[in-house]
Amino acid sequence: MKVIVCVVVLCLSFIFEASCSERGDSLVVVFWNVENFFDYFDGGTGDSDREFSSMGARHWTKKKFYAKCDAVAKTVFWLTDRYGRMPDVIGLAEVENRGVLTRMLSSTLMRKYDYGIVHRESGDRRGIDVALLYRKSVMDTLSTSFVTPVYEGKPMQTRDILHARMSIADGSVADFIVNHHPSKFGGEEESRGRRDAAMETLKHFCDSLKGDHMIVMGDFNDTPDAKQFRILDGLLINKAEGLHQRREGTIRYEGKWELIDMFMTSPSLDVESRMEIVRVPFLMTYEKKHPGEKPLRTYVGPRYTGGVSDHCPIVLRVYFQ
Repeated sequence: MKVIVCVVVLCLSFIFEASCSERGDSLVVVFWNVENFFDYFDGGTGDSDREFSSMGARHWTKKKFYAKCDAVAKTVFWLTDRYGRMPDVIGLAEVENRGVLTRMLSSTLMRKYDYGIVHRESGDRRGIDVALLYRKSVMDTLSTSFVTPVYEGKPMQTRDILHARMSIADGSVADFIVNHHPSKFGGEEESRGRRDAAMETLKHFCDSLKGDHMIVMGDFNDTPDAKQFRILDGLLINKAEGLHQRREGTIRYEGKWELIDMFMTSPSLDVESRMEIVRVPFLMTYEKKHPGEKPLRTYVGPRYTGGVSDHCPIVLRVYFQ
């Protein structure tokens, strides 16, 4: 039975690749949790801001900051080689502020491309936000909005849900929605209500959009088999389910891969889209304790290791009919 399933998966993969190669991808969309992408200033906004500064506990210097900018940009160009075009949309999680993105775009070779920024400071207690980069030559911004998840009648001190409605050059209109749902800090069961509330907020927001082409992306801090994803049944198609069933993942914890970063689309884009997890060679390191490769972090405990994130980036290839 396993052999038959694998053959079917490979056949479907070949059909999708052939179909896209004949027509060309309409969009290449990337999402990546870039883990603690802070600037090197202490802006006085909290403990994390102080920790990730030149004089803070991490000794997060200008040199280290720009090394991370270079590594993120290098990854974008590596993806360009892989997919044949610069990503049209890049969703990011764990970015401190707009200045981080402005500096990255201006200090690296990404300055040669026309990326615009969608971002707003959220009420997150750690001072990290989601953001969206998009190619201005490919799409125009029709509207943007930000929604704060509500739990027990009060706005949560967490990341906003970012929404950008875009007009694409071929005449299509698409809604891009970026999420970073509450973590399991304090315990999985104790924190479940907060993640459920974030998913309910996402559902109500998507319902209100009534968009034909919705592309939802993010770090959901749960795998696709978690109960709260059932909240979205009938509204969105989770593109990560097949990957999760094959035990693929975006983070590696105690030797096991877990898939918590994912794309979801409106049903209209289900057939003509495909999610992939990307293992970027220069972003991986070998783990001795649990033998195997895992993403290379910027810090392991207090030790600076020069990586980018404990998450692998994910890519959604989309063809608009």
